[in-house]
Amino acid sequence: MTDVHTPPRPIPAEAVYRDHRDGLVRLAYLLTGSREQAEDLVQQAFATSWDRWSAIDQPLPYLKRAIVNMANDTRRRSIRDRLFRQRARVEPITEVPELDETWAHIKTLPPRQRAVVVLHYYDDRPLNEIAELLSRPAATVRSDLRRALERLRKVLK
Repeated sequence: MTDVHTPPRPIPAEAVYRDHRDGLVRLAYLLTGSREQAEDLVQQAFATSWDRWSAIDQPLPYLKRAIVNMANDTRRRSIRDRLFRQRARVEPITEVPELDETWAHIKTLPPRQRAVVVLHYYDDRPLNEIAELLSRPAATVRSDLRRALERLRKVLK
């Protein structure tokens, strides 16, 4: 019999890694568009949470939020780097053509809208859960999704 006052045991990090790593990598890939970056983000999310793992009540939402935040940071850094390269007149060596027009347009969405679209349509998360995951009001998340879909409809006509 379980004591009502006994806190639940933390889920071992190894079990979360084994059971959810592939899904987390897919989520990170959809946010970044790069398999290598996705792998790095998932590894970094686990590494940065390792020291405080026992204090994390819900590790999967925690890791997803960390991945979304790190993907946004990476995107901001990428934008800064791109601006720097343009100012320095350095041309990228190669450009990879996009095979999927829809995905190409999803990648152009602002980071918050992109995160909502990916979490809702790829990760099949309800909007209230996305709001909690991103620490944003549910109405704002609904608005982000609506704006993202309007933007995609315009460019995909």
